Formats: sequence, C-alpha cells, structure tokens
Amino acid sequence: MRLLTKIVKTVFVGIFSLFIVSCGNNKFPGFKTTESGVNIKYHFKAEESEKPVLNSVVTVKMNYRLEDSLLFESSNISGPLRFPIMQPTFKGDLYAALMQLNVGDSVSVAFPADSFFMVTAGLEELPDFVVPGSPMYFDIKLDGIQSEEEVLAEQKAIMKEMKEQEQKVLKQYIEERNIKVTPKETGLYVIEEKSGTGSLPKAGEMLQLHFSITTIDGMELYSTKDQGPVDIEYGKAFDTKGFDEGIGYLRKGGSTTLIVPSHLAFDSVGRNQIVAPYTTLIYQIQLLNIRTVAEVEKERTAKAKAEENVIEKARMEEPGRIQRYLKQQNITISPLASGLYYLESVKGSGIKADSGKNVTVHYVLYTIEGKKLQSSVDMGQPFTFKLGENSVIKGWDEALSMMHEGGKAKLIIPSSLAYGANDKGPDMPAYSPLVFEVELIKVGDK
Repeated sequence: MRLLTKIVKTVFVGIFSLFIVSCGNNKFPGFKTTESGVNIKYHFKAEESEKPVLNSVVTVKMNYRLEDSLLFESSNISGPLRFPIMQPTFKGDLYAALMQLNVGDSVSVAFPADSFFMVTAGLEELPDFVVPGSPMYFDIKLDGIQSEEEVLAEQKAIMKEMKEQEQKVLKQYIEERNIKVTPKETGLYVIEEKSGTGSLPKAGEMLQLHFSITTIDGMELYSTKDQGPVDIEYGKAFDTKGFDEGIGYLRKGGSTTLIVPSHLAFDSVGRNQIVAPYTTLIYQIQLLNIRTVAEVEKERTAKAKAEENVIEKARMEEPGRIQRYLKQQNITISPLASGLYYLESVKGSGIKADSGKNVTVHYVLYTIEGKKLQSSVDMGQPFTFKLGENSVIKGWDEALSMMHEGGKAKLIIPSSLAYGANDKGPDMPAYSPLVFEVELIKVGDK
C-alpha cells in the first residue's frame, strides 16, 4: 500500500476523472446523476465486466478541463496514465465514478471545481484561474484494471529485468574500454588515472576533491567544476558507499575513475526520478590536498570573514552608487518614503493596478551602472503576476500599484526593496540597487 499511496501523490495533483448513471441533472446539463452522486455522461458503454474496487490500479486515457480551458491531457505524458483507486474524497468524486466503470467505457464526469482542488488535491486555496462554484469536467476512457497484487508482481518482474540489464551494460562497458582491473571485494572498480604521492587518507583527515558523477550511459549528474573543490572528512559517510570507499584509494595529487555498481550506489530505489533503479555510476575524482580539520576550519573562517567584508563594503557604497547614477542621468526628484525613485514617463489612462489584481508588465532591467541584464521585450514575453502578494520584489509591488494600464515608468530601486544582502550572481551581488524600465500593459485576468 505504501507504493500505491506514493503513486497517487505523484500522479494526483495533475490528474483525475469520473463516472455513472441515473436521472437528469439541472446543475450539469446533459449529465445524469447516479445514486452515489456521480454526474456522468456516457459516450460509449462497454459490456458489463469486472469493475475497479478500492486499491485497484486503473489505466486510463483522460483529459480534465474547466468550462473555458483544458488543464490536462494524458496523451501529453510519456507512457500510460495509471493510478490506484482510493477511498472517495467527496460524494461523486473521481474514485466513486471509476468504481462504476467497465473496461472500455468512455465518459465525461462533472463536479464542482472547488471540491476537486480543495478536497481531492488538498490545496489550501483555489488557484487563480478557478472561479469559485464553477464546474470541472473529466473526459475518461477506462483501458484496464489490475489488482494490487498484479501490479506488485509486474513491478517485481520489471525490477528483476532491470537488475539483469545492469549486469549486461556493465559487462559491455568494461569490454568496450578494455578495462583490466579486478574489482574490489565489494564489487567496486578502481581505475587509477594518475598516481599521487604520500600516504593514503586516514579517518578524520579532510580530503579536498574535485569530482564528477555520471551514469554509465554518460548522463552527467553532478560536477564540482563550476563551484570549486569540496572538502570531505574521510571516514564519514558523504555520498554513495562506492564513493566513500573509493576515495580511500587515492593519494595526494592522484586521480582515479570509480565504476560503482548500483548495490554500492542507489540500488533498487534510484534517486529522485533522476537515477533509475539498478544504475551503475561513474565517478571521476582528483585528490588535491589532505589537511586537518583545524586547517580547513581556519580557511573557512577566513573566507567567511572576507565575504562579510565584501558585503559590508557593498552596503556602505550603495548610497554613493545611487547618487552617481542620479547625477549622471540628471535626475533631481526625491525618493519616496520607502527609498524608491519613481519616474513616470507615460501616464496610463486605463485601469489602475490595485493590490490583488493580475498585472502584465514589460520590463528592462539594468544595473545601477547601466548594464542591461534582462528584457521581457527582447524575449517577447511580458511578465504576469498578482500585485501585492510578495511574488515580486517590494519595489515592484510599490511602483506598479501607482500605475494605470498603458503607463510607463523608470524605477530606481534600492537593495532594501530588491534583494538586500542576498547575492544573485556576478552582476547582482549583495546590496545591488536596480534600475527598471516598466510598461504596464494590462490589468486584470491573465
């Protein structure tokens, strides 16, 4: 049951449907309501057969939609749509409907969208695109039914096949690369690429490493090349069993390749839908240095202090950077109480942008020194968000709430109304004031 519950959690915040038959329905014209409360319309009724029951796993083709928009199509996902039948979450819900269908039935089912999103999907509030009380429709064709036991047996067979396939792929990989090393007792392959010097690592020592991880078929999973080397305390679990074992064969300055079979990696579980079960991993590792914990802590402390100094320097320099920009641009207006500089170039004549409304905006973002960082105009894609809900920086919420549809303005936003002490990359470090050119294109629904 734990497996089936996991399937539901994965599939059902995007997928559902309904069924059954009885009398006319005024709330959902064209639908009939069954005794169990299911509002249903049959497009094709198959012969009577075994129906889904609690914990059955159904395979369906399914779309779901609101009155004016299609939200999901199962034809857009890879593979069949399958999920277990759970206890109904409200009268006439998806599960109640499915339990009355025969394989081959094709139907549409209707119920209030509020019930689906708030009860079945468990959301705390309705999505912006759902009108309270509006109907929701599921178009469903039931293609198959399996018992829980049948599904588990099928999955067991699949896992067995994957395990056998791993051995075939590993054998082929070794043969194609003419690898002659004998695996360790654990099954780990250690291929020395470059000899190091000195002694092997001892428990408690800090190893400074560069490394990358790929699957045996070449998909890169991780690399330190962009972030710099990492320090790992040898003897403590850090990554997979194979990695933790393999770094113990390195000497300072040496590099090695590890072939890590799945029983030393993520075994039959896999990892976050990225690494499939029974996947062999390949590590490329370089041991740069071996140091004591005290040496590494001293370095980290010094680095943190240097970063603090840089941030404090940026904080102190921010007011001067803003003043230089104002002087260069011949801007003489005073900032608002918040510190925001608001320069309206075109006064809009349309709807005012009030808190709680959706607004659609074109923008160009610059550093305070004038470097263009981003432009929705260049991308051809304006940005839409709900005003006043902290979904954008404070400077935007404040500035746009003063604008009307069709208006244009320049915003000089101090870091206190932007990203503050947060580092957003080389062009937007801590305490970066920002300059925006904005155009309020639309106020209202998306």
